[in-house]
Amino acid sequence: MATAVKICGITRVEDALAAARAGAHAVGLVFYEPSPRYVTPARAAEIIRALPPFITAVGLFVDAPAEKVRAALAEAPVGLLQFHGAETPEFCRQFKRSFVKAVQVKPGVDLLQYARDYHDGKALLLDNYVEGLHGGSGVIFDWSLIPRGLPLPVILSGGLTPENVTDAVRCVRPGAVDVSSGVESAKGVKDAAKINAFIKGVRNADV
Repeated sequence: MATAVKICGITRVEDALAAARAGAHAVGLVFYEPSPRYVTPARAAEIIRALPPFITAVGLFVDAPAEKVRAALAEAPVGLLQFHGAETPEFCRQFKRSFVKAVQVKPGVDLLQYARDYHDGKALLLDNYVEGLHGGSGVIFDWSLIPRGLPLPVILSGGLTPENVTDAVRCVRPGAVDVSSGVESAKGVKDAAKINAFIKGVRNADV
């Protein structure tokens, strides 16, 4: 099965369309205001309206109050929620929408327990642990920390680039990969050539 690709931190319509043309399955919209890739719900809605069919818009939240999540969803109809903070399983479930839970991986983190706790999520998104950051660090983590046979699909993130994604997919065999800074010319500005090279690297690993 082909590895799915999500291009995260989209802030411009043209970057979302470049991702779609290159073969991405999903684009990520960051609703976390401290992020340099933050978009307002109104801007996110504009990007979502421009997407072609069968491309999933993913809304990323970090410890947002429930009412703020609901307000964003009312304006920007994303197809999947992605929680990057300390959100409990109960919090993630309350919106009656498919979700993935991000986990910052470091020695001692029990990914099997996360998979049990968030068993009704679509996947665990595994990212590098960097103090004070919630994704977009541009740094890979030790992939050997991922146990084999996790009962939830894995979305691999953290420091992926066109240069290392082929090895990453071959090593981890995730269900999907997620990239943000690795395909940028500046924070929040995607590079179409890098997106194409990244997805080509994923497809090379799928062969």
